[in-house]
Amino acid sequence: MSENIHPAIELLCKLISTESFSGQEGQTAQHIIDFLHDKRITTKRIGNNVIAGLDNYDGKKPVVLLNSHHDTVRPNKHWTKDPFIPVLEEDKLFGLGSNDAGASLVSLICAYIELKEQELPFHLILVASAEEENSGTNGIESVLPVLPVIYCGVVGEPTGMNAAIAERGLMVLDCLAKGKSGHAARNEGENAITNAIKDIQWFQNYQFPQYSEWLGGVKMTVTLINAGSQHNVVPAECSFTVDVRVPETYTHEEILQTIKQHVSSEVKPRSLRMRSSSIAIDHPLVRAAQINGKQVYGSPTSSDQALMPFPTVKIGPGDSARSHTADEFIYCSEIINAIADYKNILLRLGEELNIELAKNTNELIETK
Repeated sequence: MSENIHPAIELLCKLISTESFSGQEGQTAQHIIDFLHDKRITTKRIGNNVIAGLDNYDGKKPVVLLNSHHDTVRPNKHWTKDPFIPVLEEDKLFGLGSNDAGASLVSLICAYIELKEQELPFHLILVASAEEENSGTNGIESVLPVLPVIYCGVVGEPTGMNAAIAERGLMVLDCLAKGKSGHAARNEGENAITNAIKDIQWFQNYQFPQYSEWLGGVKMTVTLINAGSQHNVVPAECSFTVDVRVPETYTHEEILQTIKQHVSSEVKPRSLRMRSSSIAIDHPLVRAAQINGKQVYGSPTSSDQALMPFPTVKIGPGDSARSHTADEFIYCSEIINAIADYKNILLRLGEELNIELAKNTNELIETK
């Protein structure tokens, strides 16, 4: 590659070259630490999560979190290139994790480096987190307890640099339809597959009445099914899995209660952690994004945003449609533009906060 390669691209190439499946991100964590140390930035490591900005926080300013993840899914069998060898073809950089979410991560890192010494009305903390792809408990969730109170956050994911101000929650259900085994040649037994089909049809057809302005309705999709042991035995059990995407109009518990009232199968949620999230349209961070020409929308996909109990905007270079695909890629120009965009949004956020501070000060004076 060219000697004039941008530091963000150089770091991304190192990340691509290093396996970092969820729970196995130790080496990429070290690459990030080394990169930041070269810039004389102190870091703290918690597991495979890397934090910058804790050492010089004095508690006097609101905190803005910059976050993206450095773990990846495993490459699928349809790759035509080596997923761990970064290949640059003109503006395209191919490699596993290049789009999701390496490009967002390196862009946020570089924006952080360029802004950390500026006088801003907020304090920046950067977290390169682990275990996002498998929603693991050793990722961002394990870091939040050591961070100060967060005013708002920027979550780096491929959104075409538009601002997702709402995100569906995720609930995965393991369902078990029961019957009674019997010989397929005789009229005996109760077919668990037939019982499962009735419930699957309910999942396919039922419409929850409440709709979200940004996220629409609840979406339920049966994604896995398994039953039977041999052709001549009526199966006594049929298991299936349902992917449920939840807007902010419902809690996971409300959805689960309705489901159990309508299906005969046993229903067990794997987790209730991945909640829907949203941020007010008039929040200073949203205004800052819009002033910089970013469109706002509701995201159908889930991310670590679901685990953050404070206002966040999901925004980053790349295209969600490229994520988890064979021959995943990012345009280098997307990264360069994203660094500038992140900086401009954060600088504008500073202006918005100063405006709010002046407004609140004037209101306080007028009431005295």
